[in-house]
Amino acid sequence: MPWRQAPPLHSRPGPVCSLGIHRLGAPMASHRDGAWPFRWDLLLRYRYIEIIALWEGRLTTRHLCETFGIGRQQASKDINSYRRDVGPGNLEYDKHLKGYVPAPAFTPRVTAGLADEYLQLAARNNELANVFESLTLGLGNIEVLGLPVRDVQATTLRPILQAARQQRRIDVDYVSVNNPDREGRIIVPHTLVYTGLRWHVRAWCEKNAGYRDFVLSRFRGEPDMMDSSPHGAGADEAWQKRVQLRLRPDPRLTPAQQAVVATDYGMSDGELAIETRGCLVPYVLQRLQLDPAREPAAPAAQQVVIANPHAMRRWLFRG
Repeated sequence: MPWRQAPPLHSRPGPVCSLGIHRLGAPMASHRDGAWPFRWDLLLRYRYIEIIALWEGRLTTRHLCETFGIGRQQASKDINSYRRDVGPGNLEYDKHLKGYVPAPAFTPRVTAGLADEYLQLAARNNELANVFESLTLGLGNIEVLGLPVRDVQATTLRPILQAARQQRRIDVDYVSVNNPDREGRIIVPHTLVYTGLRWHVRAWCEKNAGYRDFVLSRFRGEPDMMDSSPHGAGADEAWQKRVQLRLRPDPRLTPAQQAVVATDYGMSDGELAIETRGCLVPYVLQRLQLDPAREPAAPAAQQVVIANPHAMRRWLFRG
C-alpha cells in the first residue's frame, strides 16, 4: 500500500487542546476539480471542524471561537453549514456532552482523516509554509520533502488524549520490533512528542515502573480508560530535567572547513548550545545523525561532534 502524506491544516494560531504537545525542532488533499467551492477562511474552519470532531470526539462552538476569533453566532452558523452542505450525517449533537460528536459512519470530506492532521494542528506545525501555499502566491520553486505518515486510529488516539488531560491510567495493547506480539500494558500518558520522524507519547509504564516512550502507531485496539494516577509529568524526572547539549565542528576538519560549519549552524565562539529535556537527548542526536555508540563517520559527512559527551552520557538510550 502506498504511504499517504498528511495534508496540513492552515489556521491562525489558537488553542486546539489542553494536552501537552512537544516538538523537536504537504499540501492539503486538493479538491478533485482543483478548487474548493468554499471561501478560503471558511474552508479552514470546515477542516478544523472535521479534525476536532474526529480526533477529540467532541466539538463545540467554543473551539471555533477561541481558535479563529469569531463570535458564537458565527461559529454555530459554520457548524450548521458544515452539517448541511459539507458532511451531511457526519456530526450528531450529544446532549450529555453538550457538543457534536462524530457519527458512526463519519466520513472525512475536507480532510484526509489522518491522525497526523490533528497532531500537526496541535503542534501548530508548518504555519508559515501552509499560509503561503493556501494563499496561492505562486511560490512554485520550493520543494519540501514529504515523509511517510504512520497510521494511527482515532479509537486509539482519543482515549490517549483523554487520559493525558485527566492524568488517568489506561489499559493498552502494544507491539514493538523486539516484541511483535500484542502485550498488555497499563500506562499513564502525559505528553505527545514529535521527534521530526514520528509521534510518540511519554507515559508512566506500570510494567517497567518508570516513564517510557510509546510510539503512537504501535498501539493495537482501543485502550480502556481506568482510574486516576499520581504519575503525571511533574513526577517524570527525565522529562523535567532541562539539559544543554553543546555541539562544535568536527576537529578533524581543517580550520577553514570548521569555519564553514560554524557559520552553517550559527555557532558562537565555535559552539552551539541546544537546550532540551533529558529524555529527549537521544532524539535530538538522531535528528543530527550523531550516534555516540558507533565509530564516527567521515568528518566531511559528520561535520559536528558533541562538545560535552560526558554530561550527555546519562541520557543516552534512556526511555
